Amino acid sequence: MQIELSVLPHLSSEEITEVLEIIQAATILDDMAPLSEHVLIHLRIGSDSADEHVLARDENNNLVGYLHLDRTDVVAGPVVEIVVHPTARNKKVGTRLVEFAVRHLADARLRLWAHGELAGSYALAKKMGFTKSRELWQMRRSLLAELPKYELPAGFLFKPFEVGRDEENWLKLNAQVFAEHPEQGRLTKSDLQIRMSENWFNPLGFILAQNPAGELIGYHWTKVHGNKAKSDEKISHGHSQLGEIYVIGTAPSVRGVGLGKSLALAGLDYLRGQGLPAALLYVDRDNLAAIKLYESIGFSHWDTDVMFQA
Repeated sequence: MQIELSVLPHLSSEEITEVLEIIQAATILDDMAPLSEHVLIHLRIGSDSADEHVLARDENNNLVGYLHLDRTDVVAGPVVEIVVHPTARNKKVGTRLVEFAVRHLADARLRLWAHGELAGSYALAKKMGFTKSRELWQMRRSLLAELPKYELPAGFLFKPFEVGRDEENWLKLNAQVFAEHPEQGRLTKSDLQIRMSENWFNPLGFILAQNPAGELIGYHWTKVHGNKAKSDEKISHGHSQLGEIYVIGTAPSVRGVGLGKSLALAGLDYLRGQGLPAALLYVDRDNLAAIKLYESIGFSHWDTDVMFQA
Protein backbone atom coordinates (compact mmCIF):
# COMPACT_ATOMS: atom_id res chain seq x y z
CA MET A 1 0.00 0.00 0.00
CA GLN A 2 1.32 3.42 -0.97
CA ILE A 3 1.00 5.90 1.90
CA GLU A 4 1.28 9.68 1.83
CA LEU A 5 1.64 11.51 5.14
CA SER A 6 0.73 15.12 5.90
CA VAL A 7 1.25 17.00 9.16
CA LEU A 8 -1.24 19.72 10.09
CA PRO A 9 -1.59 22.13 13.04
CA HIS A 10 -5.38 22.05 12.70
CA LEU A 11 -7.94 19.85 10.96
CA SER A 12 -10.85 20.96 8.81
CA SER A 13 -14.36 19.81 9.67
CA GLU A 14 -14.18 17.30 6.81
CA GLU A 15 -10.88 15.91 8.08
CA ILE A 16 -12.25 15.64 11.63
CA THR A 17 -15.18 13.62 10.29
CA GLU A 18 -12.79 11.30 8.47
CA VAL A 19 -10.71 10.77 11.63
CA LEU A 20 -13.81 10.10 13.74
CA GLU A 21 -14.95 7.50 11.21
CA ILE A 22 -11.65 5.64 11.55
CA ILE A 23 -11.87 5.83 15.34
CA GLN A 24 -15.40 4.43 15.26
CA ALA A 25 -14.38 1.54 12.98
CA ALA A 26 -11.42 0.64 15.22
CA THR A 27 -13.53 0.94 18.38
CA ILE A 28 -16.20 -1.42 17.06
CA LEU A 29 -13.62 -4.04 16.06
CA ASP A 30 -11.44 -3.84 19.19
CA ASP A 31 -14.14 -3.15 21.80
CA MET A 32 -11.85 -0.35 22.96
CA ALA A 33 -11.48 3.32 21.98
CA PRO A 34 -8.04 3.70 20.34
CA LEU A 35 -7.45 7.27 21.57
CA SER A 36 -7.67 8.85 25.01
CA GLU A 37 -10.44 11.14 26.18
CA HIS A 38 -8.52 14.40 25.84
CA VAL A 39 -7.65 13.59 22.21
CA LEU A 40 -11.31 12.92 21.42
CA ILE A 41 -12.28 16.19 23.12
CA HIS A 42 -9.70 18.11 21.08
CA LEU A 43 -11.02 16.54 17.89
CA ARG A 44 -14.55 17.66 18.67
CA ILE A 45 -13.89 21.18 19.97
CA GLY A 46 -10.61 22.03 18.22
CA SER A 47 -6.99 21.43 19.12
CA ASP A 48 -4.60 23.81 20.87
CA SER A 49 -1.17 25.11 19.90
CA ALA A 50 0.55 22.07 21.46
CA ASP A 51 -1.21 19.63 19.11
CA GLU A 52 -0.23 18.37 15.68
CA HIS A 53 -2.13 15.95 13.46
CA VAL A 54 -0.62 13.51 10.99
CA LEU A 55 -2.91 12.05 8.33
CA ALA A 56 -2.04 8.90 6.37
CA ARG A 57 -3.77 8.54 3.01
CA ASP A 58 -3.61 5.70 0.49
CA GLU A 59 -3.20 5.96 -3.27
CA ASN A 60 -6.94 6.69 -3.60
CA ASN A 61 -6.75 9.55 -1.09
CA ASN A 62 -8.66 7.52 1.53
CA LEU A 63 -7.70 8.26 5.11
CA VAL A 64 -6.26 5.02 6.52
CA GLY A 65 -4.41 6.27 9.60
CA TYR A 66 -4.19 9.14 12.06
CA LEU A 67 -1.55 10.23 14.57
CA HIS A 68 -2.13 12.78 17.31
CA LEU A 69 0.95 14.53 18.68
CA ASP A 70 0.72 16.36 22.00
CA ARG A 71 3.64 18.57 23.10
CA THR A 72 1.88 19.91 26.22
CA ASP A 73 4.19 18.33 28.80
CA VAL A 74 7.50 20.13 28.33
CA VAL A 75 9.04 18.19 31.23
CA ALA A 76 8.06 14.57 30.49
CA GLY A 77 8.10 15.02 26.73
CA PRO A 78 5.70 14.63 23.79
CA VAL A 79 2.99 11.98 23.61
CA VAL A 80 1.81 10.20 20.47
CA GLU A 81 -1.42 8.26 19.93
CA ILE A 82 -2.35 6.54 16.67
CA VAL A 83 -5.26 4.76 15.07
CA VAL A 84 -5.24 2.73 11.85
CA HIS A 85 -8.38 1.78 9.98
CA PRO A 86 -9.07 -1.97 10.42
CA THR A 87 -8.92 -2.53 6.65
CA ALA A 88 -5.41 -1.02 6.54
CA ARG A 89 -3.84 -2.97 9.40
CA ASN A 90 -0.77 -5.14 8.83
CA LYS A 91 0.20 -2.90 5.90
CA LYS A 92 2.82 -0.85 7.78
CA VAL A 93 0.58 2.21 8.18
CA GLY A 94 1.20 2.33 11.95
CA THR A 95 4.93 1.84 11.41
CA ARG A 96 5.07 4.72 8.94
CA LEU A 97 3.23 7.01 11.33
CA VAL A 98 5.48 6.23 14.32
CA GLU A 99 8.64 6.46 12.20
CA PHE A 100 7.50 9.89 11.05
CA ALA A 101 6.90 11.02 14.65
CA VAL A 102 10.37 9.85 15.69
CA ARG A 103 12.02 11.79 12.85
CA HIS A 104 9.74 14.82 13.18
CA LEU A 105 10.32 15.24 16.91
CA ALA A 106 13.89 14.00 17.31
CA ASP A 107 13.14 13.84 21.06
CA ALA A 108 14.37 10.89 23.14
CA ARG A 109 11.52 11.46 25.59
CA LEU A 110 8.86 10.54 23.01
CA ARG A 111 6.06 8.44 24.54
CA LEU A 112 3.48 6.26 22.80
CA TRP A 113 0.08 5.24 24.22
CA ALA A 114 -1.41 1.85 23.35
CA HIS A 115 -5.01 1.51 24.50
CA GLY A 116 -5.95 -2.04 25.36
CA GLU A 117 -3.74 -5.11 25.28
CA LEU A 118 -3.77 -5.50 21.51
CA ALA A 119 -1.03 -7.69 20.05
CA GLY A 120 -0.47 -5.34 17.12
CA SER A 121 0.28 -2.37 19.39
CA TYR A 122 2.79 -4.33 21.45
CA ALA A 123 4.49 -5.68 18.33
CA LEU A 124 4.78 -2.21 16.80
CA ALA A 125 6.21 -0.71 20.00
CA LYS A 126 8.79 -3.50 20.28
CA LYS A 127 9.73 -3.21 16.63
CA MET A 128 10.29 0.54 16.99
CA GLY A 129 12.49 0.10 20.06
CA PHE A 130 9.99 1.45 22.61
CA THR A 131 9.90 0.02 26.14
CA LYS A 132 6.98 -0.10 28.57
CA SER A 133 7.03 2.86 31.00
CA ARG A 134 3.52 3.05 32.45
CA GLU A 135 0.49 0.79 32.81
CA LEU A 136 -3.03 2.09 33.30
CA TRP A 137 -5.46 -0.57 34.48
CA GLN A 138 -9.11 -0.64 33.58
CA MET A 139 -11.08 -2.31 36.38
CA ARG A 140 -14.77 -3.28 36.36
CA ARG A 141 -17.47 -4.56 38.67
CA SER A 142 -21.12 -5.50 38.33
CA LEU A 143 -23.76 -3.11 39.66
CA LEU A 144 -26.45 -5.79 39.64
CA ALA A 145 -25.26 -7.13 42.99
CA GLU A 146 -25.83 -5.28 46.24
CA LEU A 147 -23.23 -2.72 47.25
CA PRO A 148 -21.54 -2.62 50.66
CA LYS A 149 -22.99 -0.13 53.13
CA TYR A 150 -21.00 2.97 54.02
CA GLU A 151 -21.01 5.55 56.81
CA LEU A 152 -19.77 9.11 56.81
CA PRO A 153 -17.46 10.41 59.55
CA ALA A 154 -19.40 12.45 62.12
CA GLY A 155 -20.32 15.90 60.82
CA PHE A 156 -19.34 15.19 57.21
CA LEU A 157 -21.83 15.82 54.41
CA PHE A 158 -22.24 14.66 50.80
CA LYS A 159 -23.83 17.04 48.30
CA PRO A 160 -24.07 17.32 44.50
CA PHE A 161 -21.79 19.69 42.60
CA GLU A 162 -23.38 23.11 41.98
CA VAL A 163 -22.51 24.58 38.58
CA GLY A 164 -21.48 28.22 38.92
CA ARG A 165 -20.55 27.85 42.57
CA ASP A 166 -18.20 24.94 43.21
CA GLU A 167 -15.75 25.18 40.29
CA GLU A 168 -12.91 27.13 41.95
CA ASN A 169 -12.94 25.12 45.19
CA TRP A 170 -12.99 21.86 43.27
CA LEU A 171 -10.10 22.90 41.02
CA LYS A 172 -8.04 23.88 44.05
CA LEU A 173 -8.67 20.57 45.80
CA ASN A 174 -8.15 18.56 42.61
CA ALA A 175 -4.73 20.17 42.11
CA GLN A 176 -3.80 19.21 45.67
CA VAL A 177 -5.03 15.65 45.38
CA PHE A 178 -3.31 15.00 42.04
CA ALA A 179 -0.24 17.20 42.43
CA GLU A 180 2.00 14.46 40.99
CA HIS A 181 -0.43 13.05 38.42
CA PRO A 182 0.65 13.62 34.79
CA GLU A 183 -2.83 14.57 33.51
CA GLN A 184 -5.47 15.02 36.19
CA GLY A 185 -3.52 17.44 38.38
CA ARG A 186 -3.18 20.00 35.58
CA LEU A 187 -6.88 20.49 34.85
CA THR A 188 -7.82 24.15 34.36
CA LYS A 189 -11.15 25.92 34.60
CA SER A 190 -11.43 25.72 30.83
CA ASP A 191 -10.80 21.96 30.98
CA LEU A 192 -13.49 21.62 33.64
CA GLN A 193 -16.01 23.65 31.63
CA ILE A 194 -15.35 21.55 28.53
CA ARG A 195 -16.07 18.36 30.45
CA MET A 196 -19.20 19.86 32.01
CA SER A 197 -20.44 20.61 28.48
CA GLU A 198 -20.09 16.96 27.46
CA ASN A 199 -23.20 14.88 26.83
CA TRP A 200 -22.49 12.59 29.78
CA PHE A 201 -22.13 15.31 32.46
CA ASN A 202 -24.70 15.34 35.26
CA PRO A 203 -24.05 17.40 38.42
CA LEU A 204 -26.12 14.93 40.45
CA GLY A 205 -23.41 12.36 39.73
CA PHE A 206 -20.63 14.73 40.81
CA ILE A 207 -20.60 14.13 44.57
CA LEU A 208 -18.75 16.53 46.90
CA ALA A 209 -17.79 15.85 50.51
CA GLN A 210 -17.67 18.67 53.07
CA ASN A 211 -16.33 18.66 56.61
CA PRO A 212 -18.28 20.14 59.58
CA ALA A 213 -16.84 23.59 58.72
CA GLY A 214 -18.29 23.39 55.20
CA GLU A 215 -14.90 22.98 53.52
CA LEU A 216 -14.57 20.80 50.43
CA ILE A 217 -12.45 17.81 51.42
CA GLY A 218 -13.34 15.13 48.87
CA TYR A 219 -15.26 14.30 45.72
CA HIS A 220 -16.39 11.52 43.41
CA TRP A 221 -17.14 12.51 39.83
CA THR A 222 -19.06 9.76 38.04
CA LYS A 223 -19.62 9.34 34.33
CA VAL A 224 -22.20 7.49 32.24
CA HIS A 225 -21.24 6.55 28.72
CA GLY A 226 -21.86 3.90 26.12
CA ASN A 227 -24.55 3.11 23.59
CA LYS A 228 -27.17 5.63 24.69
CA ALA A 229 -25.75 8.76 23.12
CA LYS A 230 -27.17 11.90 21.58
CA SER A 231 -27.93 11.73 17.87
CA ASP A 232 -25.08 14.17 17.13
CA GLU A 233 -22.42 12.18 18.99
CA LYS A 234 -20.00 10.72 16.45
CA ILE A 235 -18.11 8.23 18.56
CA SER A 236 -19.11 5.47 20.98
CA HIS A 237 -16.90 3.87 23.61
CA GLY A 238 -16.88 0.34 22.28
CA HIS A 239 -19.11 -1.12 24.96
CA SER A 240 -22.70 -1.06 26.20
CA GLN A 241 -23.79 1.70 28.54
CA LEU A 242 -21.69 1.67 31.72
CA GLY A 243 -21.04 3.85 34.72
CA GLU A 244 -17.56 5.04 35.54
CA ILE A 245 -15.65 6.24 38.57
CA TYR A 246 -14.33 9.10 36.47
CA VAL A 247 -12.22 10.74 39.16
CA ILE A 248 -12.21 10.45 42.93
CA GLY A 249 -10.07 12.20 45.53
CA THR A 250 -9.76 13.26 49.15
CA ALA A 251 -7.80 16.06 50.78
CA PRO A 252 -4.49 14.94 52.36
CA SER A 253 -5.78 16.12 55.76
CA VAL A 254 -8.60 13.51 55.85
CA ARG A 255 -6.87 10.48 54.39
CA GLY A 256 -7.03 7.36 56.47
CA VAL A 257 -10.55 7.91 57.86
CA GLY A 258 -12.35 5.88 55.19
CA LEU A 259 -13.76 8.85 53.28
CA GLY A 260 -12.44 7.64 49.93
CA LYS A 261 -14.23 4.32 50.25
CA SER A 262 -17.46 6.03 51.31
CA LEU A 263 -17.25 8.38 48.33
CA ALA A 264 -16.62 5.46 45.98
CA LEU A 265 -19.66 3.58 47.28
CA ALA A 266 -21.87 6.69 47.21
CA GLY A 267 -21.01 7.20 43.54
CA LEU A 268 -21.61 3.55 42.70
CA ASP A 269 -24.95 3.75 44.49
CA TYR A 270 -25.86 6.72 42.27
CA LEU A 271 -24.81 4.82 39.12
CA ARG A 272 -26.73 1.74 40.23
CA GLY A 273 -29.79 3.94 40.69
CA GLN A 274 -29.52 4.94 37.01
CA GLY A 275 -30.15 1.31 36.06
CA LEU A 276 -26.61 0.67 34.84
CA PRO A 277 -25.41 -2.94 34.83
CA ALA A 278 -21.72 -2.33 35.59
CA ALA A 279 -19.08 0.27 36.40
CA LEU A 280 -15.49 0.78 35.31
CA LEU A 281 -12.54 2.88 36.38
CA TYR A 282 -8.94 3.57 35.39
CA VAL A 283 -6.03 3.44 37.83
CA ASP A 284 -2.26 3.37 37.48
CA ARG A 285 -0.88 -0.14 37.96
CA ASP A 286 1.63 1.06 40.56
CA ASN A 287 -1.05 2.76 42.69
CA LEU A 288 -1.34 -0.26 44.97
CA ALA A 289 -3.32 1.54 47.67
CA ALA A 290 -6.04 2.57 45.22
CA ILE A 291 -6.16 -0.89 43.63
CA LYS A 292 -6.55 -2.46 47.09
CA LEU A 293 -9.44 -0.07 47.82
CA TYR A 294 -11.20 -0.84 44.55
CA GLU A 295 -10.74 -4.58 44.96
CA SER A 296 -12.29 -4.32 48.43
CA ILE A 297 -15.52 -3.01 46.87
CA GLY A 298 -15.71 -5.61 44.13
CA PHE A 299 -13.60 -4.33 41.23
CA SER A 300 -11.19 -6.56 39.32
CA HIS A 301 -8.69 -6.04 36.50
CA TRP A 302 -10.32 -5.94 33.04
CA ASP A 303 -7.79 -4.51 30.54
CA THR A 304 -4.62 -2.41 30.39
CA ASP A 305 -3.53 0.74 28.57
CA VAL A 306 0.25 0.91 28.17
CA MET A 307 2.55 3.87 27.66
CA PHE A 308 5.79 3.09 25.84
CA GLN A 309 8.94 5.24 26.04
CA ALA A 310 11.30 5.73 23.11
